[in-house]
Amino acid sequence: MTFALHLPHRAVISVAGLDAEPFLNGLLTNATTGLDHGQRRHAALLTPQGKIIADMLLARGPEGFLLDVDADAAPALLKRLTLFRLRARVAIDARVDLAVFAFDGMPDPRSELAPARSIAPRTRASQGDIAHYHANRIAAGLAEMGADFGPEDVFPADINMDLTGGVDFRKGCFVGQEVVSRMKRRGVARRRTLVARLPRGAIETPAPILADGFEVGRLTSSAGEVGLARVRIDHVAEAEAKGQAFTVNGKPLGFDKPGWLAGELAALKDARG
Repeated sequence: MTFALHLPHRAVISVAGLDAEPFLNGLLTNATTGLDHGQRRHAALLTPQGKIIADMLLARGPEGFLLDVDADAAPALLKRLTLFRLRARVAIDARVDLAVFAFDGMPDPRSELAPARSIAPRTRASQGDIAHYHANRIAAGLAEMGADFGPEDVFPADINMDLTGGVDFRKGCFVGQEVVSRMKRRGVARRRTLVARLPRGAIETPAPILADGFEVGRLTSSAGEVGLARVRIDHVAEAEAKGQAFTVNGKPLGFDKPGWLAGELAALKDARG
């Protein structure tokens, strides 16, 4: 049985008009071209230094695009997009009549384990507990702005955007592309987000993750016995090689090892020469 759960921490921005597609395509980390109605695509607007101002899930609307974004980041994103508009034939608006819902709609492009999402009138009935949504997205390994990182706080690689389809390195220019492309090309993305396995009992987040008293990262969110950790993967590997245990708030912690991790560590080793 499916149900629709309103996500009150998400907001909707519309970018409509004749130039909506090329306007966004020249700014965001992912391409807006070839996006079919009903599909979702993960993208972000970056600073020139490559930090995330706001990430979003894009959907094609009747007259342009709808952006599913963190509600607290939405005003700043709206302002930035308006500054970039110049002579582009686009209208950029906060859609307070629309809301984001989970467990109903189209698949989340970042992970097949993540809940489906939809954008619908705010008056739509909602069912369920928001904690259920966060438990699902944490288990899927998806860091979320507001809970796991703030504006201009992380690079796309820090939250695995380049591994989950959120960065298109072939589409051409976007704001911050030079920094992000260089990190990818040189294999120097040291910080990554991993799913952490936690002991029973609530753990307040954020919290430092230690190995023999040395901080290797931070636990950014948790739900039950699963959490998200943004860590220095090279420091994690070094600690494991020494047989050191990981702790958070004095309690033991472990990490899931995704298939891409070995390749990322090998790239870091090669980059060091």
